[in-house]
Amino acid sequence: MIVGFIGLGMMGRNAALNILRAGYDMVVYDVRPEAFAPLIDKGAQAGANPADVLNRCDVVVTMVFGPKEVEQVVRGFDGFLSTHCNGKYWIDMTTSSPKGMRELAKEFVAKGGHPVDAPVTGSVDAAIRGDMPMFVGGLDADIEVVRPIIEAMGQLRKVGEYGNGYVAKLVNNQLWKIHAAAIGEAMVTAKLAGLDPAVWWEVMKGGAADSFVLSHDVPSIFAGHYDPSFPIALCLKDLGLIKELMDDVGTRNELTRATHDRFKEAGERYGMGAGEMTVCKIIEDDAGIDLRVEGEWVKPWEVVHPG
Repeated sequence: MIVGFIGLGMMGRNAALNILRAGYDMVVYDVRPEAFAPLIDKGAQAGANPADVLNRCDVVVTMVFGPKEVEQVVRGFDGFLSTHCNGKYWIDMTTSSPKGMRELAKEFVAKGGHPVDAPVTGSVDAAIRGDMPMFVGGLDADIEVVRPIIEAMGQLRKVGEYGNGYVAKLVNNQLWKIHAAAIGEAMVTAKLAGLDPAVWWEVMKGGAADSFVLSHDVPSIFAGHYDPSFPIALCLKDLGLIKELMDDVGTRNELTRATHDRFKEAGERYGMGAGEMTVCKIIEDDAGIDLRVEGEWVKPWEVVHPG
């Protein structure tokens, strides 16, 4: 199969590189011409637009910013629906709206296409290594066709019908962001009460308070960069989609709203390009303390592919 990849940001670029490493011929596209170079250097071909990529490939993977960008890829002037979709497979890895994406998928199916949703979790280091957990929804037969491509990028976790992948991703990020915001309060409280941050981190791991965020992201606070590979702008986009989903199903969301407000404050104070864990820096700065810890803290975006 020839594989297309649309969306060559930090996560998408590394996911696409892993497909290339698996031996697939590839056509790539991004709205930013400068994003092509790392893939072209590794043997990919450049696509002119989304329709061109779909025409030249058997399977196309998309990983763009959010719902508006996906809609442009599918419904735009040079989008998927402007060309031949029959027998084509589309894997979307974008964090997006379940409701909106199910509508786009119906239109793709109506033209003979096979959609699979596969949003990812983890950080950029997982994208580099090729072990991102991926929430995969769609028809079993379609998933099996594209399974080797998905597994070239990460771990396939089936979640049922198309659209459920987006639901799984949003509630995953809901817990992720709530915990990220709470960690700042816990770390600052512990230090003000006399517990060294490095000691706090070591004794929290493996206990009831542990999580991916605590184990993986606290070192970005210690290092003082707060992980700009996932900026506040993306956090707020995701939290907006989470609110939309919770409003659709009609459930209470006080903790999520409070978390959204905290991330919004972080964006206003430090800029939308600041790292996600600046949501903790707010508490740190307001308390007038420093949570830096000396050490060799590996930056997630500097992890090297094991191959």
